[in-house]
Amino acid sequence: MLVMALALTACGPRVFEGASAKVIASVPPPAAAEAPEEEPRVEITDDKVVIHEKIQFDYNKATIRPESDELLAEVAKVINDNPRIKKLRVEGHASAEGDHDHNLKLSQRRAKAVLDHLVARGRVDPARLESEGYGPDRPIADNETEAGREANRRVEFTILEQEYVETTTTVDPATGEETVKTQAKVE
Repeated sequence: MLVMALALTACGPRVFEGASAKVIASVPPPAAAEAPEEEPRVEITDDKVVIHEKIQFDYNKATIRPESDELLAEVAKVINDNPRIKKLRVEGHASAEGDHDHNLKLSQRRAKAVLDHLVARGRVDPARLESEGYGPDRPIADNETEAGREANRRVEFTILEQEYVETTTTVDPATGEETVKTQAKVE
């Protein structure tokens, strides 16, 4: 018993009078900064497949530049991964700079080039796609500035038909029994 009492006393707190002691406190490392979530380059909204980068073409041509291959592969993946998208229009747009008819035809050829790329390289079913060129007729920015003209030179993807599920719940007033019906629809 005496041995145990001495052992417990040895483990007790110590008081240092007139002396100093160095205390080392362990500080947890700072939390690792979470990598900011990158905005996806391609996403689906209610009526569009939106790209957050521009598809690049050779100057005044409908030839898609190689730096856009990866972006178009992502577009194809989004389309293929979402069978609810039944029909999609690839839309080509141009600035108002230059001849209207030339810009209209160029935007049509560029939209068709993107469609062909999605079919050939992205393996998108061609029955799900159509293309249309609008030239300078649907601007989204001012054609009086270079930045505005650049914004107007674009390709957009509009969802024309998509499948969705409609759920209807009805309650029988006499019994309080609920009936749930689901129905696939194409809009």
